[in-house]
Amino acid sequence: MKKRLLIAFVFISLHAFAQDFYERNTIQEIRLTFTDPNWHQTLLFAGGYTPAQSVSINGTVFENVGVKYKGNSSFSTLNMKNPFHIELDAYQNQDYHGIKDIKLSNVFYDPSFIRETLSYDILGKYMHAPRANYANVYVNEILIGLYVNTEAITKTFVKNHFGSNTHPFFKAAIMGGANLNSTNKPNLLYLGTDQFDYETRFEMNSDTGWPDLINLTNVLNNNTTQIETVLDVDRTLWMLAFNNVLVNLDSYTGLLNHNYYLYQDDSGRFSPIVWDLNMSFGTFDFLSSQNDFVFQTSQKIAMSHIAQQNRVNWPLIRRLLAIPRYKKIYLAHMQTILDENFTNDSYITTANALRNTIDSSVQSDANKFYTYADFLNSLNTTMLVDDNFSSSGIVELMTGRKNFLSNLPDFTAIKPVISDIVPSNATPLINTNISFTANVTNTNANAVLFGYRTRLNMAFTKIPMFDDGAHNDGVAGDNIYGTDALLINNAYMQYYVYAENNTIGAFSPARAEHEFHSIAAINNINPGEIAINELMAQNTETITDPAGQFEDWIELYNNTSSPLLLDGLFLSDTATNLQKWQLPSGITMEPGSYLTVWADEDTTEEGLHADFKLSASGESVFLSKADGTLVDSVTFDAQAANISYARNPNGTGSFVNQEPTFNANNQTLSVAEVSFENNAIAVYPNPTSGNLHIISALALGTVEIYNLVGQKVFTQNEASNQLSINVAPLPSGTYLLKCHNQGKVSVSRFVKI
Repeated sequence: MKKRLLIAFVFISLHAFAQDFYERNTIQEIRLTFTDPNWHQTLLFAGGYTPAQSVSINGTVFENVGVKYKGNSSFSTLNMKNPFHIELDAYQNQDYHGIKDIKLSNVFYDPSFIRETLSYDILGKYMHAPRANYANVYVNEILIGLYVNTEAITKTFVKNHFGSNTHPFFKAAIMGGANLNSTNKPNLLYLGTDQFDYETRFEMNSDTGWPDLINLTNVLNNNTTQIETVLDVDRTLWMLAFNNVLVNLDSYTGLLNHNYYLYQDDSGRFSPIVWDLNMSFGTFDFLSSQNDFVFQTSQKIAMSHIAQQNRVNWPLIRRLLAIPRYKKIYLAHMQTILDENFTNDSYITTANALRNTIDSSVQSDANKFYTYADFLNSLNTTMLVDDNFSSSGIVELMTGRKNFLSNLPDFTAIKPVISDIVPSNATPLINTNISFTANVTNTNANAVLFGYRTRLNMAFTKIPMFDDGAHNDGVAGDNIYGTDALLINNAYMQYYVYAENNTIGAFSPARAEHEFHSIAAINNINPGEIAINELMAQNTETITDPAGQFEDWIELYNNTSSPLLLDGLFLSDTATNLQKWQLPSGITMEPGSYLTVWADEDTTEEGLHADFKLSASGESVFLSKADGTLVDSVTFDAQAANISYARNPNGTGSFVNQEPTFNANNQTLSVAEVSFENNAIAVYPNPTSGNLHIISALALGTVEIYNLVGQKVFTQNEASNQLSINVAPLPSGTYLLKCHNQGKVSVSRFVKI
């Protein structure tokens, strides 16, 4: 998570996953190999995935991969260059840096080759969005062409962006494929309670969710006062503002009401995710019907900034923009998109960088749908791409559009100016009160709001700010607005300020709610007071979590003589993202006590489960505060199965590899005594459910058995070099066997089943 340090932090939304594979100005190399020489014909008519012998991604080879053609209008049996969907785990569990689904678009309808990548680059500043770059795709060593490589919107995507992936999840997908005559459009009209009426318009990508989707449509159309309980309104307004500014009509805003997903977040609100931008920047011509099209670039330039506001079949636009505050927020978001991308012409810089990256690959693409001359001219020149669609020159379109929009009364109105947002305490302790002030000028503001939350991925609570001298704001009427005292009961508070007048609103930061200010709340735990005491990165048989699974684990230890509240502490395995997983609030560790966190990504299971796993090949673990202060950290090398990495002496010592002492003192078994390399004993059978046989080259001496919490469960003196022990009464689990003879100690391990 990126931060910008002001009085507090500004957190930029999470979207840096498998960065290299989607880094904007790069071209990936993907090589597919099929044993079938007629692979093209097979894919054309397969109807599902066809197994490829292998796929090489930038030199990394995967065998037995699922491949199919995808697309609607961009797919044709006449094309040699069709869109690909590659699923690495179609037949076996495998991924490329966490990526399992690869979506490759064939740049149909886009002689510029940059519409999709440029559009996603802009969109990602304002809402959760896929990333996109390029890939040269080869099949059986023959170059098929240059493709757009777009991040797939999957459960992995929503987990990365929303922190969960088990909630209702839908794709707006017209049954039978989208066409201009479609009547079952996913426009979110309320169609009654029959699930079937929605199944022709949406594709469910979760196990359940139809009642939730139907409820969304009911509230949107019939009870809009409750809309914020079921819809992330702010993110929806960003989507609608983006579609309008960029004349992206192959979307909810245009004729087909499609090309978006809906995911229900932890607050119970559906959030839209935009998809399929190859016809952005004015290529899709149809606004509300086949008779209502904006074919000329001049028409697209002058398209209304509130298009569809009064049309019944666009309830997201009609219902939301009918609420004055939502319309002002929508206008504020449009203004931000214009200011940050088009008024300053920064999009042209990005566009030229993309064109420079792909120039030689475009020339080498023998299957492209347009000429290289079209590619060179398309940035500035409108051209016909088929009988229905004309591809506007991007600069021609957006130069005209920014001038048109900027001169509308809604955008020439004086806008609120928000500055100097100041917390009453820049370093508050957790579970204390804090208030905020903000300077709001350049307007006769009729409302100023403070939005805040103390949990990522939850909804912001919005409260009014006042300039009345009674809300921690100083003197009344001085343009300094204040809040009531707010409890900061977590490691941070994320917040923004919104102000509006009779025409338009403004935010600080301008990209709120997607971006926000944040202030860290600290606790009084000092470095070293809570220790990372022990961990296991390869647990196959030692101890199970509450679900009965052998998982990686991390043990914390309270080194002090006082109880310590862990509110505001984080565990992570990534130095650049110390706040990867936050310990739940309300946990107190007593003096000298232990706390185990399962590192298994199973965050919905009973117990404490971090959303990362440990690498048996070695990595680091960090325990930190919200302000980035490290409480403790450890770096470990490759780990053997079922051997822990533990501090010895307990809590303060250096780390050593040893037999695990789960939730117990690491010195229960002296490390100096443990020598697996020089063991002189053998045990069998192992595992065993009955008798355990021990044999040694020397007399066994004192024989002891310990469980993994360090308790001695058996002892016997044995003068011979052989012994049989009935371990049937012992509980199932892993045990340590120690034999002491003439000052020497031999250690072995066995499993009782």
